[in-house]
Amino acid sequence: MRPPADGDDWLALTHEPLPVAAAHDWAVRPDCGAVVLFSGTVRDHAEGRPGVSELEYEAYESQVVAKLADLAVELRRRWPMTGRVALLHRVGPLRVGDVSVVVVASAPHRPEAFEAARFGIDTLKATVPIWKRETWQGGVDWGTCAHDVESVG
Repeated sequence: MRPPADGDDWLALTHEPLPVAAAHDWAVRPDCGAVVLFSGTVRDHAEGRPGVSELEYEAYESQVVAKLADLAVELRRRWPMTGRVALLHRVGPLRVGDVSVVVVASAPHRPEAFEAARFGIDTLKATVPIWKRETWQGGVDWGTCAHDVESVG
């Protein structure tokens, strides 16, 4: 997976491992003194579910990139000085320690970069149609934090 050849938004859904370092490096621009990167990894437990060994992410794939684009537009509306934005999510089976999501925001100053990245991950989780199934010591089932998909903004 490679960054886009042009533009300042990198939006993707993939079965491939996510390029964490490449996303950071791509977000660096001469006019941006701050790059904030959030990387979500598979952990070994969930609420009431010890011994998680695998997550499997599924998505309404034809809708994901459009939802990510809506999120990027809203992020830029709220923080117009944002330089580059990466919103990347992985689907398929992932093991403990694998990266499932990457959100990167660059901006001239750190407060805006932190706020934009935080908004990016929180809004992605609430608005993009991606779900996870957990495998743990007690069985296999959908994640306990499942919710309806909201609108961006």
